[in-house]
Amino acid sequence: MQRVGEVVRTAQGLAVVRVPADTDPARIGSEVVDESLDTVGRVVDVFGPVDNPYVAVSPSDRSRLTGMLGTKLYAR
Repeated sequence: MQRVGEVVRTAQGLAVVRVPADTDPARIGSEVVDESLDTVGRVVDVFGPVDNPYVAVSPSDRSRLTGMLGTKLYAR
């Protein structure tokens, strides 16, 4: 598994994840899970500066979106 990063905000139905400086961003389409290995959603975009990118994750269950702030996510 690859570390994706931590959810820093939600916007327009997506979770915005800050990618750690020592990690390459997950690929678009990658399945994203939380620390319990529960599926959270899929990566739909990588954006921001090259040295400090962000990843947009489309959640599989939008009702969980507001509770995701601060959650650490991983890609399968």
